[in-house]
Amino acid sequence: MDVPLSTNRWMLVKTTGKTLLRLAGLLVLVSLACFVLLSHSPIDPIKAYIGNDLLHVPPAQYARIAARWGLDQPLWLRYWHWFGRVLQGDLGYSMLYNAPVSQVIGQRFAASFALLAGAWLLSGALGVLLGLCAGRYLNRWPDRLICRLAYLLASLPTFWVGLLLLALFAVHWPLLPVCCAWEPGLGADQVDWAMRARHLVLPVTTLALLGMGNIALHTRGRVAEVLESDFIRYARAQGDGGWPMLRFHVLRHALTPALCLQFASLGELIGGSLLAEKVFSYPGLGQATVDAGLRGDIPLLMGIVLFCTLLVFLGNTVARLLLARINLGWGERHAV
Repeated sequence: MDVPLSTNRWMLVKTTGKTLLRLAGLLVLVSLACFVLLSHSPIDPIKAYIGNDLLHVPPAQYARIAARWGLDQPLWLRYWHWFGRVLQGDLGYSMLYNAPVSQVIGQRFAASFALLAGAWLLSGALGVLLGLCAGRYLNRWPDRLICRLAYLLASLPTFWVGLLLLALFAVHWPLLPVCCAWEPGLGADQVDWAMRARHLVLPVTTLALLGMGNIALHTRGRVAEVLESDFIRYARAQGDGGWPMLRFHVLRHALTPALCLQFASLGELIGGSLLAEKVFSYPGLGQATVDAGLRGDIPLLMGIVLFCTLLVFLGNTVARLLLARINLGWGERHAV
């Protein structure tokens, strides 16, 4: 029975409205929690901004800086003023980079996007291939080897893997650059895509290795489940088998759940990039977050938190849509 078009539109509007309300509530709660935590930070933003010249700053000038930044106001009033500016599209001014927060986030995320996208794609491809192999040879030596490797990679800290790859492939065997997004001393207009790609190899590999373990294990379980299904038995009875059957029948049913897991783990990828960018001195959003935290740049930290919260929410929303599609397809197959 076909559903009327007006009903579909109303369901779409209702679902979109609920999603936007959840996003608004999440942004308010996250920003409030972050604002309270930063207000209790042991780092004084004014002292961090002045630096070594703090002894030469008279108390009157210190008080004027605090009044200009609103640090002499109560916590709730500071948050209220900040929240009002955010509603007008003003994220504030970065004390560390001496530029608007929105501009800093845009520039830094442009550098981080290549890193995050490369790691996301590589971890997904390697995870699906390893999971496909493990599920195909379930409880045999390839499966046991891949499972142990996946458990090991999932338990390793990001900075340790980054330092290990750095020591091996940039110091012991000087095959790849040590740091940065391109060679120091060059301008952005002097850098070609090949140099950018070489500088991305180690940080992308670090994040991809840490993210592919969970995808491999999840894909392994899904492949093993599909191989025991009735339509695979029927395909084998028709003479299909081996890797062609995995590619045309099994992979099609295992790929969507793997994509769902990848979108849901976008927050882990962003969190790992904070340490990876610091290890490789990569000038992206992660390094800006660490520097802003150490220097007490509250406006920049708040802007980055809101931006990352939005990215994670979008990833989880896509994951929920994929999961709903999986459940719908599963229900239709069982209904038949």
